[in-house]
Amino acid sequence: MTFEALDGAFWHKSTYSGSDNNCVECGRLRTGRQAVRDTKDRERGAAVFEPASWQTFVDAVRSGVLPAN
Repeated sequence: MTFEALDGAFWHKSTYSGSDNNCVECGRLRTGRQAVRDTKDRERGAAVFEPASWQTFVDAVRSGVLPAN
């Protein structure tokens, strides 16, 4: 996926991000995929996940299988 494909995504700061500027942003793409990027280095691009993979990751964090910090 190219950087241009990230245009138009609705980006929001992760609720797990701290107040020390170590933040990640999540963005839903028009294709339904989920993108994640470093707030301080947006030019670097983003990791992009298929909806099912993203949901599996979120569920693992919420259940404690993967720790949030």
